[in-house]
Amino acid sequence: QVQLVESGGGLVQPGGSLRLSCAASGFTLDYYAVGWFRQAPGKEREGVSCISSSDFSTYYADSVKGRFTISRDNAKNTVYLQMNSLKPEDTAVYYCATGDICPEMGRSIARNGMEYWGKGTLVTVSS
Repeated sequence: QVQLVESGGGLVQPGGSLRLSCAASGFTLDYYAVGWFRQAPGKEREGVSCISSSDFSTYYADSVKGRFTISRDNAKNTVYLQMNSLKPEDTAVYYCATGDICPEMGRSIARNGMEYWGKGTLVTVSS
C-alpha cells in the first residue's frame, strides 16, 4: 500500500523550531521529487519547499527562504523539513507529496498537481 506519513508538527512559540518528517512506505522515494506544501485556514494550499530526485536540487518559497531547509535520506525513504525562526504566519497543516518534478514554490497547487499526498501534520506557531 502506497503511503506517505508526515510527523513532527505541534505547537511552538514564535522564533522556535520544528523538524517535519515525511516517511514513505509501499514505494521508494528515490525516483520522485518530494515537496512540502501547507494550507492555512481559509487559504489555498501552497508550495513551501521541494527537493528533486536527480541532483537533490532544492527550491523554496520566498516566504521561507533562509529559515526552512529541506533534505532527503533515501536510505530511510524519508524527507525532512527543518523549520527555524518560525512565525505565526507559518501556522498551517503541512503536507508532503511526490511528483516527477518540483512545481514552482510559493504558488497554490491543486491536489492533482502531485501524485501521492500524505494526510498532513498541523504546525501552530503561537505564544
